[in-house]
Amino acid sequence: MRTPIDPATPLRSRSLRFLLAATVGGFSGYALLLPVVPLWAVAGGAGETAAGATNAVFMLVTVITQLAMPWMLQRVDIRALFAAGTMLIGAPTPLYALSAELWPLLGVSALRGIGFGLLTVTGSALVAELVPVAQRGRAAGLYGLAIGLPNVLLLPAGVWLSEHVGFVPLFWVAGVLPVASASSVFWIERVRVGGREHGEGLSGLTALLPSWTVMVVATASAGGLTAFLSMAIDQTLASVALLAFGATGMLGRWAAGRLGDRFGQLRVLAPSIIIGAVGFGLLSVAAGLAEPVALAGAALFGAGFGAVQNTTLVLMLERTSSGSASTAWNIAFDGGQGIGAIGFGALVSTTGFSATFAVTAVLIVVSRLALGVRRQC
Repeated sequence: MRTPIDPATPLRSRSLRFLLAATVGGFSGYALLLPVVPLWAVAGGAGETAAGATNAVFMLVTVITQLAMPWMLQRVDIRALFAAGTMLIGAPTPLYALSAELWPLLGVSALRGIGFGLLTVTGSALVAELVPVAQRGRAAGLYGLAIGLPNVLLLPAGVWLSEHVGFVPLFWVAGVLPVASASSVFWIERVRVGGREHGEGLSGLTALLPSWTVMVVATASAGGLTAFLSMAIDQTLASVALLAFGATGMLGRWAAGRLGDRFGQLRVLAPSIIIGAVGFGLLSVAAGLAEPVALAGAALFGAGFGAVQNTTLVLMLERTSSGSASTAWNIAFDGGQGIGAIGFGALVSTTGFSATFAVTAVLIVVSRLALGVRRQC
């Protein structure tokens, strides 16, 4: 049944506007350096495997911080945690310039990982609290745009800037942007966000499991795609396909927010999963027979993945407190990226790229069918 949509736009909320601006600043510091810090480590003499450890440590500390967020949200003003997150993403960044040796780089990455863990959980929790429930889907979609724009534009820009401007100036830019955005917290209204509501207990967290599982499968697929597509097909084509994946993911998340508020999140989630699976099926064809098909495959998977991100987040927010829902969703996202990179590596080494992409498409479908998404999420 069609649900009447609240005609008011979430952007009428001044607090949400400042949250979105701060999110762009915080994620700009993240996106600029994600591919750059490993390059800096290699320039300092670390091997590729050791250089990759900089991002691995960053994400590991991020997830550990996210696990502690329900406890922190019960004790600290969420706005203070959000500001601390944006500050920690940026303030330590110029320290990278002091040394390109591995251990100092790991230390700075760990500090920034704490900041990213704080930023991701508090950002999505605030989105839920700053707008009426009827506007949550659209607000989450706008939040997805604020995250997606830096990722789409600045991930490739970071590498280019490191080559043409230099590492040290880039470290300063990537540090200043998040620190400056932290001031937005003064214009965000005070809200009470608990990590776990009284009486929520295990049953409340169990209610998140179907949506959480769908999100993990989708994110693991995305992690494998970004790590291995450039090895499976021509690198130039892969770069264009990944750009299409990022752009349609951002737009898919925004569109799902509008459709979810109108028709219900479940009616958007189910077809979004299938669209993502079809996209990965085309990627399997591209890796085996016809590489240009990769553009369509990446674009379709991006659209489906973006919609899955938005709908699962809103569904989790409907099932439990915003702090617990945001924590669970962000752990699914960040943990799934790592699972995907490791799992793809193991499958590719034994079955090849085309078969790995085909298996992934099947797993995405199974995450819909086995869980009975329409009934359980």
